[in-house]
Amino acid sequence: MYSNNKGFTLIEMLIVLMIITVLIILIVPNLSGRTADVNEKGCDALVSLVQAQVETFYIENDDYPSSLDELVNNSYIKEEQTTCPNGEDLEMDSNHQIINPYDSTST
Repeated sequence: MYSNNKGFTLIEMLIVLMIITVLIILIVPNLSGRTADVNEKGCDALVSLVQAQVETFYIENDDYPSSLDELVNNSYIKEEQTTCPNGEDLEMDSNHQIINPYDSTST
């Protein structure tokens, strides 16, 4: 008698697991190496946003903020927007430009 058991054989399961393992081995190292790039791009975007808020503060108050804390206190930015994803704090120079911590560490 012929019985029609529907399912996967052990060999088929091992082949699928092997293919998944090979894909994971190829993909995971590429993802982990991108963390610094992602953090840097996130910091670039944050610097642009905070710089725009400095300019907005100037337009609305006819004076530049004395520090990033003044932007936070006046609800132009949130407290967490004063720190890049790598944990380094943003700073404002004497020309009221936001300094990117990635730029200062690479020079």
